[in-house]
Amino acid sequence: MSNIEQTVMTFPAKPEYVGVVRLVVSGIANRMGYTYDEIEDIKIAVSEACGNAVQHAYDDAEGEVKLTCGVFMDRLEMTIEDSGKTFADDVKRQAAPVEETAEIESLHEGGLGLFLIEALMDDVSINKDNGVRVTMTKLLNRDEVDQSASKISTTPSQ
Repeated sequence: MSNIEQTVMTFPAKPEYVGVVRLVVSGIANRMGYTYDEIEDIKIAVSEACGNAVQHAYDDAEGEVKLTCGVFMDRLEMTIEDSGKTFADDVKRQAAPVEETAEIESLHEGGLGLFLIEALMDDVSINKDNGVRVTMTKLLNRDEVDQSASKISTTPSQ
């Protein structure tokens, strides 16, 4: 299926802009017909991806983060990318669920954002060439109950 609409936004890699990105993505998802819970999931995933870029990509130097939203009939694809430094491969490994028997000293800080993104999105890919690019896909389930349905039937349809 071809991309039918695309929105691109570049913003400074500063924490105060993460909320703006959340609002933009929320508006696009709402217009597409996602449910309230799905929009909240999308906002959390986008916040985590943007937060990672803002916090880790440029250290104390200035930089930019780019958001691209691809609006398809059946899904929303969001790409967050920076041209800063990448993260180590062990960050993703640290994001794995913690065993109840694990010693507290063995627990690592960080990596929870990637775990959340993968849990909330239908597909996630991470490219670490020339910075970090996180592409997240949320499918649009239009087969659920139609919000404009005027009645509910308890008998099977034939």
